Amino acid sequence: MSLFQQTLAQMENAANLVGLTTDAKRILENPERILLVSVPVRMDDGRIKVFEGYRVQHSTIRGPAKGGVRFSPKVDLDEVKALAAWMSIKCAVVDIPLGGGKGGVAVDAKKLSQREKERLTRAYVRAIAPIIGPKKDVPAPDMYTNPQIMAWAVDEFSTLKGENTLGTFTGKPLEVGGSLGRNAATAQGGVYVLDAFLAAKKMKIQTAVVQGFGNAGFHAARILHEKGVKILAVSDSRGGIFCEKGIDPEKAFSAKNAGKLSDYDGATALSNADLLSLPCDALILAARENEITRENADAVSAKIILELANGPVTPEADAILAQKNIPILPDILANAGGVTVSYFELVQNETNFYWSEAEIQNRLKEIMERALFQILETQKMCFHPEISEISGEKEISEFENPEKCVRITLRQAAFIRALKRIEDAMRLRGKI
Repeated sequence: MSLFQQTLAQMENAANLVGLTTDAKRILENPERILLVSVPVRMDDGRIKVFEGYRVQHSTIRGPAKGGVRFSPKVDLDEVKALAAWMSIKCAVVDIPLGGGKGGVAVDAKKLSQREKERLTRAYVRAIAPIIGPKKDVPAPDMYTNPQIMAWAVDEFSTLKGENTLGTFTGKPLEVGGSLGRNAATAQGGVYVLDAFLAAKKMKIQTAVVQGFGNAGFHAARILHEKGVKILAVSDSRGGIFCEKGIDPEKAFSAKNAGKLSDYDGATALSNADLLSLPCDALILAARENEITRENADAVSAKIILELANGPVTPEADAILAQKNIPILPDILANAGGVTVSYFELVQNETNFYWSEAEIQNRLKEIMERALFQILETQKMCFHPEISEISGEKEISEFENPEKCVRITLRQAAFIRALKRIEDAMRLRGKI
């Protein structure tokens, strides 16, 4: 199953549960716009190399498309379509007035010089310029892109338009219209959700394991460490480290940047596969898609999973983990802190009025907690397939053939909330 097919399957599952109209489903199964572009770049050796780039706008029914740009050799149209659809759902889950988009260039950014990255960025912006803008589509950083790349991007677009259009890109440096709190937003939003969930369920965590020690993974480990949680293991694409006494995320990140994680003093090396099976209270998934599958889901022994990456658990693994009673705080909620603070940045750019760090954190915490509580309320409902009904009013015992009632997961509840919001917008705007 391709990543986009996997996304459609998740939407279909929730759509059937909530009784989404056929018309709404048909619209959401197809992106509104797909742009495939050639990106010619003059390399440092003087030759021209042409890269393939994409920008997909899945849905703009609730507002401008919003989503990151990846510079990765693994970027392809299927991945970009899937991620754009996830962004539509994610923005609707936290109820911010944005739609879903995604973009990328198929390139190994690690092999490019700084000057080549700048030329690539500017060429890509020129190629997608006709369909982006603060009221159309607002790109942001993603895999192997960063604030510097967004600064080049907004400069190129502003040059094309002949005016400063800072709100066309988010995730920019503070000096170029960026927002306070953006760097750690994905991780911080996820921890707000985790804390609220633990409080609602009267649970506590003492240990955590972090797969994916990039920006989101590092900040999640740092925030949890500062709250007194012992970080047992962390990993990146080259492998991981384990320390029974606990890992200092700052020191581990310094070791990673200086060479490799395994240089961390006092830790032992372990593979990503072994990391996923470590006994712990919280498993933080901050790497890539499809990390937990039907093949390794049985080995997972965490008490709770927080998805900071997009799609790290496959649908088959989802079902296995549900049977094991391991709750998953799903990506479309847990990692929405990044797009939420990107929304704050867009608002600040458009009004030319900037908020303090405390204001950013208060607004982010309120949005993330509200979204979680709404999802928990939805999860309390039960679905009876024979009468196509979701009900929060009836107890299971009140249904005829109660054994056929289905309890939904947090992921299903999040999709249900999002799809209903999108369908309502379609109906009110006369699209269905």
